[in-house]
Order: sequence, then C-alpha cells, then structure tokens
Amino acid sequence: MKVLCVIPARYSSTRLPGKPLKDIQGMPMICRVYDRAAQAKRIEKVVVATDDERILAAVEEHGGKAMMTAKDHPTGTDRLAEAAAAFPDMELVINVQGDEPLIDPEVIDELAAAFEGEEDLNMATVMTEIKDEAEQRNPNNVKVVTDARGYALYFSRSLMPYPRKTGFSPVYKHIGIYAYKRDFLLRYAKMEPTPLEQSESLEQLRVLENGYRIKVIKTDRQFVGVDTEEDLKRVNELYRKLEGEASI
Repeated sequence: MKVLCVIPARYSSTRLPGKPLKDIQGMPMICRVYDRAAQAKRIEKVVVATDDERILAAVEEHGGKAMMTAKDHPTGTDRLAEAAAAFPDMELVINVQGDEPLIDPEVIDELAAAFEGEEDLNMATVMTEIKDEAEQRNPNNVKVVTDARGYALYFSRSLMPYPRKTGFSPVYKHIGIYAYKRDFLLRYAKMEPTPLEQSESLEQLRVLENGYRIKVIKTDRQFVGVDTEEDLKRVNELYRKLEGEASI
C-alpha cells in the first residue's frame, strides 16, 4: 500500500501567530515535524500543505517537499483533501499535525499497519490513556470510547465514560493523527457537517454520524503539541535534552 503523509500548516494561529515557523533549537517547527514524519518506514512521500509562501520556502530550503493550498479552507480536512487529490497514485493518506514536533515515527507506522488485512477500514486514529483527573475533565482534551474490537463509539470534549463506578474503564485521550484511505478522504471532505460534529466542534464525528467506522489504536507514547509560548519553551527544552544526549 502506497502511503502519503500530509502535514497541513497554516500561518495564522489565534494563540501563536506564525506557529509553523517558530524556532525549535535552530530549526522551524514545521521542519522538525517533517523530519520526524520522514523517519517513518511505511511512508513513501511526505508533503507539507500550506497556505503561506513563507512556510513553503522554509520547507523547501530545508530540502523537504511542500505545496500551496487554498487560503479559505474551512477545516484542516479540506486542506488535507486538496493535497491528497494531487497524488492519485497514493492509496493511504496519513495526516500529521504541523504542531507536533515530537511525533514518534513508529506511531505513524502503526497507523499505516492498522489497514493490513482490513479491506473495509476507511479511517484510523490514535488514543492514549490519561490518568490525571484534571486532564480528564479538560474540554481541550478530546476523549474517545471504543468497542471491544477497537472501533470508536464516540468522541467528546466531555469526560467519558462517566465514572459512576470506578475501576472498570480507563479514560482515553484522542490524539489528532489520522490515516485515511485516499478515496474515502475525498468523499469525507465533501460530506455536509453533521449535528454532533457542530455541537462538539469535532470533525471526526461526521464520519460516525454517516455510519462509517474509525479504528483507534492505543499507544503509551507521549505527545507534546504546541499551542502556546509555554508549550514552545517546553518543546525547546525537550529538544535540548534529546540533542544533548545524542551528542554524548
């Protein structure tokens, strides 16, 4: 199966303008994400899909591949679909967020592997357990519950499952990394927004509301997204530590 990794990257950000170009140990964040994604063994091609010439230039100067996409896409899925449409020979599309400079390449490979022997699978994503009660109740952390086979039952910003009785089910945080069959992605992007999607402001609910299944794989790996200056400082510290260890 030929796998394309797309990294959508918008310049505008309410909390951190110009986020993809923020410096992480001497390199723009988008280039850090690109390099991590390129390490995945199952990926045939990595491309940054952006709305800004500065991001395009930064990636190309780094030696990566990037393409311009429309500035008026209402969602990241629409930008992803425009990029995927330009690569008709690809069968699987993996969406890596441009603000995940510590993305583990093995997670990308595990997502791609989820489609092996699953001919009817159209979409897959990732979850990790959260044990801190405050983090469980934080609406910025999207929660997911799955069936016995690992398919999503629902995604919500609310705490799920409600702990009427404790000790029966962990709380899982949804990690916004997705894999799609390319043909399904192009259909999905054309579907009308659905009531639950609009209520929770979660695009993936459109898939469930239209009767499709989403496979959710579990991981113990940690994810550090960058949304604020504090996040950026933390990631820089982690990279200093990682690169310091690598030089020993």
